[in-house]
Amino acid sequence: MSGALRIRPLLTATHRYEKTVSTRGRGHGVYIEAPILAYLIETRNGRILFDVGCDYHKIATPELRARYLEPMRPTFDVPEMSQTQRIPEYLQRLGLTVDDIDLVFLSHLHFDHAGGLCDVPGCEVHIHRDEVEAADTGEVSGIFDDEIAERDNWRIQPAAYSPAPGIQAIETPGHTAGHMSLFIELPKGPPVILCGDAADLMENLDDEIAPGYCWQDRETQAVDSIRRLKQLAAQEGAELWPNHDFDFYRTLPAFPGFRE
Repeated sequence: MSGALRIRPLLTATHRYEKTVSTRGRGHGVYIEAPILAYLIETRNGRILFDVGCDYHKIATPELRARYLEPMRPTFDVPEMSQTQRIPEYLQRLGLTVDDIDLVFLSHLHFDHAGGLCDVPGCEVHIHRDEVEAADTGEVSGIFDDEIAERDNWRIQPAAYSPAPGIQAIETPGHTAGHMSLFIELPKGPPVILCGDAADLMENLDDEIAPGYCWQDRETQAVDSIRRLKQLAAQEGAELWPNHDFDFYRTLPAFPGFRE
């Protein structure tokens, strides 16, 4: 019996940045448009959100934009995000509310993956222990203190585990200290592996090239994680879904469509 009933991709924002952010050592001076994705996973045991996108307030409020996001230029432009791309808006279109979310699974703590926690208050949040410990050093860029202020209430995971039957969290460190990806069995189609930022683009997978940013320059660890994902996909006949690849995203069902 499969673990999930369906997966809905959610386009939470778009982001223009220098390609070398996604492909280590490649793409200096070349800028790409990338989707910022979350996924709503419906299971027989409840609903899981994989990542939650950005904090809309930091994008829409000039003072917050200037404080948090403008300093990232010119490597990163400020993400473009509309009110309709917030998680509660997507849920409302499905006749749901935040109360219908049983678990938020964070691949890692960068602002474009964890910032939207402010829109899902009260939800149970799962994150890898190494990710929180690295964030607590204060040495990780791209993490904002206010977005992880509730971490003492999160379910800290020390290793790979199963958040629901037929769904397996996979340790894929390198891009960040405690990055996790998610393997999902489906009732009709092949299994899906949500890579998170272990692989931003299909290029990362095809060429086995690390993301541009690696925690403490652990490029070898990041490439090992990519190879582990590819090996698992080959063993299980699974599809690998990179996280910031527009060409790939356009092959997925548009909301409210889903894969099952």
